[in-house]
Amino acid sequence: MLRADFNRVDPKRRQVLDHRKRQFADPTYKQAEYAHRLNFYETPPTADITLEQFEQWAIDRLRVLAELEACSFRNKTQAETAAHMKPLLEKYLPLDSNTAASTQLPAQRQKDHYSHFILRLAFASTEDLRRRFSRVETMLFRLRLDDGLTRERNAFIQSLNLDWEAVTKEEQDKYFAELSATSGLRKGEEDTWYKVDWERVPDLVEARKVFLKAGKAYVPSKELPSMVIAEFTKRLDRALELTARALPRLDEDDRLTPILDHLSKNFVTPDASYSSSTSSVPGAEITARNVDNLSQHFPLCMQHLHRSLRRDAHLKHFGRLQYTLFLKGIGLNLEECLIFWRSSFHKITDDTFNKEYRYNVRHAYGDVGGDSNRRGGGYSPFSCQKILTEHPPGPGEAHGCPYRHFSLENLTTLLQQTGVSDRSVLQGVKEDKDNQKFHMACNRVFEYVHKNELRKAKDESIMSSQQLETIVHPNEYFRRSFLLKNLGKVKEDQDVKMEGF
Repeated sequence: MLRADFNRVDPKRRQVLDHRKRQFADPTYKQAEYAHRLNFYETPPTADITLEQFEQWAIDRLRVLAELEACSFRNKTQAETAAHMKPLLEKYLPLDSNTAASTQLPAQRQKDHYSHFILRLAFASTEDLRRRFSRVETMLFRLRLDDGLTRERNAFIQSLNLDWEAVTKEEQDKYFAELSATSGLRKGEEDTWYKVDWERVPDLVEARKVFLKAGKAYVPSKELPSMVIAEFTKRLDRALELTARALPRLDEDDRLTPILDHLSKNFVTPDASYSSSTSSVPGAEITARNVDNLSQHFPLCMQHLHRSLRRDAHLKHFGRLQYTLFLKGIGLNLEECLIFWRSSFHKITDDTFNKEYRYNVRHAYGDVGGDSNRRGGGYSPFSCQKILTEHPPGPGEAHGCPYRHFSLENLTTLLQQTGVSDRSVLQGVKEDKDNQKFHMACNRVFEYVHKNELRKAKDESIMSSQQLETIVHPNEYFRRSFLLKNLGKVKEDQDVKMEGF
């Protein structure tokens, strides 16, 4: 079992801590009570959880936050984001209301509570991670606040005891014209206003939904959610700074540090686990002779490897490994893979191929090598996160991610060679590359190449929640591309449809 006391303080130093740092000094371990669906995450969890829960809960929340960030990069409206995120939240981070007849409420809220604090630890180390974490957590809080029942939402807001000053009746009468102009209140109607410093509601000021006077914003009751969201962000930003100061105390725990480090790296793009059952492609002829035809469904990284292999009849070590594991992932068996590589390396003799290359292919499939490799069936295909962060390509190497490792000029040329010529798409890819959102650039190209098929799939309701998720694995890119391009066959077979989408 893992004691989730993330923030330890020497008892001799407790007397010098101010009230803002007490969250790091409370040694009491107790089960948290969750009276409300929503949470400001002000009190760190202190009960026991397993190490497996620690990691899995964080991964599930990271999937949700990464998809929320993707919605932001795609400029989806709040309504579009809510519709897009609903099935993903139900899958990874459900949070029912108090009125729901569910026995899972305590477990759901515990997972939500713990996963927030685990990721807070993972993303507090740098200013960039703190800023991104705060932004997407605020987006998640806004979704839940908007989606909640009015009575429960009001009860939660009242429980916060926020220091808002109610506007007196005299002030309302004095500024009635100004208040009416900003809130749409008609004469004879009544409403309640609160005064806060204008910096606390910048979104309302920007939208001109509040009356400003002497540095104060007069906020009508209907805009309370915006005030609550602004308060959530302010408190989270402050808490992240305090967490960053406490991080050195975690160095002593060699169980948590590797997990937190892995989670923070995955914020580049979420890692995706590989499963041969979920990545299989029904109806596809996966043979050595058919790889050329299948390559039209490959993501850009694998298309570049395939083109380089066909041009040079050779790939260097990491290129061969990345491509071999990808082919293995789409369903090419070991025998066919050996045939593929031998025919591709047509400039060398059989003896050279058998001595220098055959063993590596067999090792990738787990046919030879250590016991653990054989038991696990070899190595798993590389995810986008692994391709982006490990083994950057050097001179003469073709592996890696073109969106990250190519110059903009070379990337544009490669995209045009693969049929992407739309200026708005190329400009979007440039912006994604500049912002280091490489997986978003890949998804942008996927949506452009498959725009007609995606529209048809949505119109005919043959897409599940999994289909809605942002692609973060090359093998998932291939699977979706093949199935979308063969929608007619998918529709004919209901079993294939369910498995594919």
